[in-house]
Amino acid sequence: MSVDFSDSEAAASLRQELRGLVREHVPGTFLGAFTSDPQDLALAQSFCRLLAEKHQLTPAWPVEYGGNAASPWEQAVVREEMWAHFEPRGAQYMGVNWVGPAIMRFGTDQQKEEHLGRIAGGEVIWCQGFSEPEAGSDLASLRTAAIEDGDGWRVEGQKVWTSYATMADWCFLLTRTNRDAPKHRGITVFLVPMDRAGIKVVPIKAMVGPHHLNEVFFEGVHVTGDDVLGEVDAGWNIVREALAFERVGIARYARCDRLLNMAPAALDDRWETLPVELKERWAAALVHVRQSRLLAYRVIQLVETGEVDPADTAAYRIAATQTDQEVAEVLMDMLEERATGASSRDQLFERAVDDHWRYAQAATVASGSIEVQRLLLSRALLKDR
Repeated sequence: MSVDFSDSEAAASLRQELRGLVREHVPGTFLGAFTSDPQDLALAQSFCRLLAEKHQLTPAWPVEYGGNAASPWEQAVVREEMWAHFEPRGAQYMGVNWVGPAIMRFGTDQQKEEHLGRIAGGEVIWCQGFSEPEAGSDLASLRTAAIEDGDGWRVEGQKVWTSYATMADWCFLLTRTNRDAPKHRGITVFLVPMDRAGIKVVPIKAMVGPHHLNEVFFEGVHVTGDDVLGEVDAGWNIVREALAFERVGIARYARCDRLLNMAPAALDDRWETLPVELKERWAAALVHVRQSRLLAYRVIQLVETGEVDPADTAAYRIAATQTDQEVAEVLMDMLEERATGASSRDQLFERAVDDHWRYAQAATVASGSIEVQRLLLSRALLKDR
C-alpha cells in the first residue's frame, strides 16, 4: 500500500488556522487543563467551544452530527496540533476520539440525538469506566456487575484510574451482565450520567495532578435498556473498536516532536556545550518520533479504508509510548547538563519538560499496557505465518 504522508492542501490550511487560534487564545504558559488552577480548565472548555463553532472539534464527523465531513487526515491534524500545544481541548479528546464514533456506529437514534451534538459542540465531558482493581490490562476480567432488577439492572462494583471522573457528565461504563459466559462475552456497555444516584467518586492523589486518577464506586446504580449501547452481552466488540480509536487518537508523537525541536533554542548557547553522546540521543529520539508518526499515519489510512486491525494500533502504541519515555529522559538529561541561571524562556521550557516527563512515566501502562500490546501484535504475526 502506497501512502502520501504529506499534508493535503485542506489539511495544511487547517493546520495553519489551528496554530493561529492557539496563538490567539491559548497563553504560551498553558501546560494543560488539569492543574490546581481552575482557570486552566475554564480556558480549555472555552477553546473547545470556539473550535466547535468553527466545526474544527470534530471535522471528520458527518455534518448531521456536528462535523464537517472532512477526511480522517484532517481529524489527525486537529489531534496533532492539540497534543503539540498541551491539549487545549482538555478532556474532550475522549468524547471526540472514540465515545462519539462508538455511539455513531452502535447507538440508537435516541442516543445519537442525545449525545453526538453535545460532544461535537464541546459541551460535555466523558469518563471511561473500564479498569478495576483486579482487571486493568486484563480488561475482560472485570467484575463490576449489572444485575437484572425489575425494568433494568442494578450496577454494583468499582472502577479505578478513571480520568476526569470528578468533572465528567457521563460515563462509558463497562459491566458484566452474564457471569456464566466466557470472560470476553457477557459484557455490556452502558451510557450512564455521572449524577445518577449511587455513583461515588474518590480522587487519587498522583504526580500528574488533579482530575486524572479517581476511583468510582457504583452502589445500586439503576440502569435501563435505554442506557445500553449496542446489544446486551455483546459489549466486548464495541470496546475493542473503541480502544483502537483511542490509542491512535492520542498523538503523543506531536508533543515529543515539538519539545525536541524547542530544545536548541531554549537552551541557547548551552546547547553547544552539551556532550556529543547526549546530542546523539536527541537525534535518535527525533528519528523515533518520526517513525511513530508514520505508524500512526498507517492506521489513519486504514481507518479511511475501513480495514483497521488491532495489530496495527498495537504496533503504533508500542512505538509511541516507548518514544514518549525516551524523549522525556533525553530532555531531562539535557536540563541537568545545562548551566545554572536559566532565563525565563528556559524556565518555561523546563516546566514543559517536567510536565511531559511526569506523564510519560505512565505511558506504557495507561490505555492498555505495553505487555498487552505486544501480545496483540505477536498473536497477529503468528496468525499470518
